[in-house]
Amino acid sequence: MDNKIKAGILYGLGAYGLWGILPIYWKQVHHVPALEILANRFIWSLFFVFLLILCLNKKDEFIEETKNIFSTTKSSMVMILAAVMITFNWGIFIWAVEDGRIMETSLGYYINPMMNVLLGVVFLKERLTKLQWTAVGFACAGIMAMVIRAGYLPWVSIVVPLSFAIYGLLKKFIQVSPFSSIMLETMIISPLALGYLGYLAVNGKNAYQLYDAVTIIYLIGAGAVTATPLLLFTACAKRLPLNLVGFLQYLAPTISMIIGIFMYGEAFTSTHAITFSCIWIGVAIFSWSQFKHI
Repeated sequence: MDNKIKAGILYGLGAYGLWGILPIYWKQVHHVPALEILANRFIWSLFFVFLLILCLNKKDEFIEETKNIFSTTKSSMVMILAAVMITFNWGIFIWAVEDGRIMETSLGYYINPMMNVLLGVVFLKERLTKLQWTAVGFACAGIMAMVIRAGYLPWVSIVVPLSFAIYGLLKKFIQVSPFSSIMLETMIISPLALGYLGYLAVNGKNAYQLYDAVTIIYLIGAGAVTATPLLLFTACAKRLPLNLVGFLQYLAPTISMIIGIFMYGEAFTSTHAITFSCIWIGVAIFSWSQFKHI
């Protein structure tokens, strides 16, 4: 194994490892309403990524990409819609972690790759192999097992991957680097976030007025927590084939599931066992279908 591949794997482990332990971070501010955490995440991500763009000398690249995107109505709307979808994805995830649904978010991110290929079939007219259809079938069977045995639809496990898959689909229609992307998305949403935090401050309900310094540090740190895994992922993606990157992505939901069960005492019932077993079989088949083409 050459040094480039080794470095790529290490970067990938770092990125997906950090994404996997992200629920622990949000649990530290569980006493702050999810919407307020989300607003802080956008504002401090904007600030942090702006500093990175300056430090890494990517200012000219960002300006050029911004001009290209907002030169047409179509690409402008795609970027705005992408910002809305990532807002929805981040918001649901933070709320789910606060509400003790880490297991459901984990299940959702196992499903995410298959959700991506389904959207590719619907919107990009891509075709699935028989193995890939079988994998999707097992994922659907896992969701149905939860519906039938537990009597409810695990909507978080559907909405989280669906919103992220739509976000990914939208990004296929515009050419933008990861740094420019997150910078523009946070710039689009941050005025709303600032307005919301201002409203809370006027009414004396802002976290900066109510909570201790540790809470405030965690809220400010949301920017670095958002951007650091993205940096590592970008370095990973440049060094590894997409098949291997796709395989590494299952590390994050696996870590989250372990955290949910063993750190926060979320239940893992026989219904969960059946559901996750179906999903894991689907993941194994899907991964095999990918590696066959290496």
